[in-house]
Amino acid sequence: MRQATTTTGGHHVSTRSDSAPAGAPGPGRLPSRLVQLYAGLALYGASSALLVEAGLGLEPWNVLHQGLAELTGLTIGVVSIVVGAAVLLLWIPLRQRPGLGTVSNVFVVGLAMDGTLALVPDVRSLALRIPLLVAGVVLNGVATGLYISARFGPGPRDGLMTGLNRRTGRSVRLVRTVLEVAVVATGFALGGTVGVGTVLYAVAIGPLAQLFLRVFAARPAPVVSAVVAPGQPERAILPG
Repeated sequence: MRQATTTTGGHHVSTRSDSAPAGAPGPGRLPSRLVQLYAGLALYGASSALLVEAGLGLEPWNVLHQGLAELTGLTIGVVSIVVGAAVLLLWIPLRQRPGLGTVSNVFVVGLAMDGTLALVPDVRSLALRIPLLVAGVVLNGVATGLYISARFGPGPRDGLMTGLNRRTGRSVRLVRTVLEVAVVATGFALGGTVGVGTVLYAVAIGPLAQLFLRVFAARPAPVVSAVVAPGQPERAILPG
């Protein structure tokens, strides 16, 4: 058995997978993995949009995205795409190699966010905003389990983190903390929302991701395919 470590929301999550080719599914599994990947990324964007609508605090990178959206007048989804593409460029000096999931993450999450925000009506009542916040956090955990279990590579922001971890020798926890404190502080200064939702997300996303990774990774691990980034660290993390 091979143990893969996934870091979500500052928590280290371990999942076990069979490394022997005999236990792995054949090429016919690829279509279902693709469905799982894109369903997970779309749900991740939709769940992030629910957190935006709740207005009680966002996950770290979306605090930055919202602040930049306030500054530029662009939608938060478009800002997410632009920032994701810019972060992906930072992979070049770090010698990171993106997978299909990495590139798809840049576009699908941002488009799903904007699409959901266009469909969900404005919510002003606190009695509705709290359930919306809780739903957003839980669905984000489901989305994380879905897309990571598909094994098509980490998101651009998490690949940046693992690349810095490898190049600097600093711990994943330290690198992630420094990056997220920096983006939250910058986003808050630009007008991004920090609040109880930010704290709830930080506390809950690790256990939720652990749960749903177990649910969606219950089947044997797939064989490495050409669309999975080779040599990618096993720490495939949140799209953030």
